Amino acid sequence: MNMVYRVSIDRLACIACRVAPDLCPNVFVLGEDNGKNRLVEAYSSKTSNDVSTGVIPEELYACARKAAAACPVQAITVDAT
Repeated sequence: MNMVYRVSIDRLACIACRVAPDLCPNVFVLGEDNGKNRLVEAYSSKTSNDVSTGVIPEELYACARKAAAACPVQAITVDAT
C-alpha cells in the first residue's frame, strides 16, 4: 500500500523566494494569485491567500521534504496522513 502525505503551506509566512519550486517543481509553484508558494493543481485541495493544502503520493515525499527543510521561513509542512 502506497502512503500519501499531507502538505501545507503557510502563504502568509511565505516570502516567495522560489526555493520550494526550484527544488521540487512537481509539487510546488509560485501562485499567479499572489506570487507566493502553493501546491501544483494536481495535488492541491485548497488554496487561499492564507494557505495551500493538499496530498502528494509517496514518490514525491523526499522531494517535498527537501523543499520544506530548505524553506527559510519554515512555511511548509509535510506529514503522513
